[in-house]
Amino acid sequence: MRLEEKKQAVRELAQKLERSSIVITTNFRGLSVAEMTELRRRLRQEEIEYRVIKNNLAHFAAEQAGKEGLISIIEGPTAIAFGYGNVVAPAKALIDYIRSAKSELRISGGLVEQRVLSASEVATLATLPPKEVLIAKLLSGMQGSIFALVNVLNANITGLVSLLVARRKQLEGG
Repeated sequence: MRLEEKKQAVRELAQKLERSSIVITTNFRGLSVAEMTELRRRLRQEEIEYRVIKNNLAHFAAEQAGKEGLISIIEGPTAIAFGYGNVVAPAKALIDYIRSAKSELRISGGLVEQRVLSASEVATLATLPPKEVLIAKLLSGMQGSIFALVNVLNANITGLVSLLVARRKQLEGG
């Protein structure tokens, strides 16, 4: 690869790093071409980009994009999964592929914004429910608390009304 091609590759990689919400590095040693093709196909369905990169070019791109934390999780033959939306989706897709295909693919780590994730943290991230489900659970919890507060505040008023109705009946009857 000529110098100008390398510079262009670093620029493109830096742009991908800047746009991505999560970056997961993998060691693809031991994967056949067919397995790599299947992995890319599955990831593409989830709108995740997966590229094999040269470590030196990745280091330069990480520095250029301001994501120096990525340098610490790049070692050996490296491929990177770029997720542009949901942070959980790339982790879940990679873990699902590794389990279903009984693949030798190893996750080296991840980067969410400026936070470096270990391989075990990426695996934990894959077990989280989608963002929409977490938001629904949060709103449900908040709604339950609000209903409880309304019932507590309403209890005094209901008691007063019951007392007044009973007193009125007492006065009418007596």
